Amino acid sequence: MTSERLEVQRTIAAEPATIFRLLSDPQGHVAIDSSGMLMDATGEPVTAVGDTFVVHMDREALNDYPMGRYDVTVTITTLVPDREIAWTILGQIRPQIGHVYGYTLEPAEEGTLVTSYYDWSSIDPVWKEAGIFPVLSEGALRATLGILARTVARGAAATP
Repeated sequence: MTSERLEVQRTIAAEPATIFRLLSDPQGHVAIDSSGMLMDATGEPVTAVGDTFVVHMDREALNDYPMGRYDVTVTITTLVPDREIAWTILGQIRPQIGHVYGYTLEPAEEGTLVTSYYDWSSIDPVWKEAGIFPVLSEGALRATLGILARTVARGAAATP
């Protein structure tokens, strides 16, 4: 881990494919968000690098910048089925920020070792100079992994 990247891990009692299905679905992002900013999403599950979907955001959840409600486009930058998914966010802010969020999935004896990462090492210099990163904390990434574990467990329980 560097000073420009956060990484957290948790073993989740589910197969990598089950977790990957959730992470590749726009509604899955909303379901596991621990920040409270993701309100809804529009788009189809992603299947390739370059795929996009729209997330409807509400910055009021963080209460840090008066941005209110706005939309961002999630663009997939890495997609290896059942192994890794990463994306960047394109919004109305200029220059574009360039931070990357992602997950790696490794089969483990108890299910899947999930690594959540947030990398702002390649952000635009304007944003580096602003000194506002990381926007999310390590605790927020850990909380999202907890919500992910709960979400896939509930999904498995609901499957006949």
